[in-house]
Amino acid sequence: MAILDWMIPGLDGIELCRRIRSRAAGPYKYVLLLTAKGSKEDVVVGLDAGADDYLTKPFDVNELRARVRAGKRILELQGALLRVQNELQFESAHDHLTGLWNRGAIMGLLHRETQRSVRIGEPLGVIMADLDYFKQINDNYGHPTGDAVLREVARRILASVRNYDYVGRYGGEEFLIVLAECSASDLAVTAERMRLCVSRKPVETDAGPIPVTLSIGLVAGHAAGAAVLKGEELLRAADEALYCAKTNGRNRVERAPETRLASAAGAAP
Repeated sequence: MAILDWMIPGLDGIELCRRIRSRAAGPYKYVLLLTAKGSKEDVVVGLDAGADDYLTKPFDVNELRARVRAGKRILELQGALLRVQNELQFESAHDHLTGLWNRGAIMGLLHRETQRSVRIGEPLGVIMADLDYFKQINDNYGHPTGDAVLREVARRILASVRNYDYVGRYGGEEFLIVLAECSASDLAVTAERMRLCVSRKPVETDAGPIPVTLSIGLVAGHAAGAAVLKGEELLRAADEALYCAKTNGRNRVERAPETRLASAAGAAP
């Protein structure tokens, strides 16, 4: 909240009010204008400049307090609306069970990072991870316990990557991780760390400790040339590597052949 006098040395309150309104960034600023100018024309000028309320001088202190309280209520209402808006934005992009990015959001991030990788000439890593034998957990212990296992596995996956990597729930018990500026060697180290982080101790649940393991497929992409390989191509390669991890015994990491982010397949998406 700003309480401005119409007459300010070097800059009048009207111009200052206009400058406040010209800056859209940040929370709303409630402006109360104090003025000795009491004509309707002057009031209109002040309100047109962006003032929310005005008070003519000389003013009663109690009236000023009342106007300030009214402005405070408006700002509190705006704060509540912004909180609801932020919550809705979060819910629209995040999985309600795990708090990870949901499928639509993580796919959008994959496409964005694919293009960014080519633009800046840095490698990109993609990991597909699947919780082994998850159907048996649901069948044996029930879906609430299965949900608890998924939440803990999601937490462990997040703990095994950098804080600026993107982790999403791709579907069911499958996770998609996008790692910007990550070399092939670093990607392999991260994937193995992730596997160990998930499997090294059982998940504690109301039904007792449940051992869990993770199968992982990874692909390392490299920037080359001007064309952009679609994110789906990287996703398909990581998914094929994940399939190999499943068929080769589970609880392991398999790596797809290196894929260039620009290739003959690559008309820009």
